[in-house]
Amino acid sequence: MSPRAVGPALLGRLAQDAWPAVAPRAAEELLTAITTNARRLLGAAACSIALLSPDESELTYTASAVGGEGEVHGLRLPSDEGVAGWVVQSEQPIEVRDLGRDKRFSRAAAERTGYVPDAILAVPIRTPRRLLGVLSVLDRDVDRPGAAHDLQLLGMVADVAALALETVAAFDDLGRVLLNGLAQATDVADAARALRAAARNLGPADQDAARVAGLLSDLGRPGSPERRLALSVVEDVLAYSRERRSPAP
Repeated sequence: MSPRAVGPALLGRLAQDAWPAVAPRAAEELLTAITTNARRLLGAAACSIALLSPDESELTYTASAVGGEGEVHGLRLPSDEGVAGWVVQSEQPIEVRDLGRDKRFSRAAAERTGYVPDAILAVPIRTPRRLLGVLSVLDRDVDRPGAAHDLQLLGMVADVAALALETVAAFDDLGRVLLNGLAQATDVADAARALRAAARNLGPADQDAARVAGLLSDLGRPGSPERRLALSVVEDVLAYSRERRSPAP
């Protein structure tokens, strides 16, 4: 096949197939590790992450960890429904200890998963720029030491989830730029020019962000003890960062 016979459609397919090899670990895998560790940390029956759709009209449960019956993964709900919907609308954390008496609780949605909880903790997953989703914990162990601070702890876990999502999104944006350049190419020479133009438009590389992306990619590889340790370290760093940003009393 001559170089000029390589059309834009084929170049686009090749680039799309190759992209997972250079992208970080999928967001879903990272978020599943986060929910698994959070469930164990809080002694909960289940933990899940629901992500907000681009138009903010819907929540999709993308990652979950359950200790028994019920599976919420893949469930889609309006972004104003249930306790998670309340978190989206208010952008505030919430604790409900008796869901059966709370009007915000969507029992029908819970029954679809096969598990109807009694209590929930839910916090927003957000960056300074936007709301990404909701992190929820069901029926945690309220009698264990430190349980009174679980809402704050869950907020720190949500910060880790937001960091993971933003890192993966940055790589996705880079891939989109490259694919758009390839789609406009008419031959190999044009593809090379398009890629060079895309690289110029991306601006200077952020070395710190690249290192964070690599570390997050590696986080999915070690065993559970190592992941828990890494999660604890990241939480401490985020807590320190928030304290530095907080205005002096």
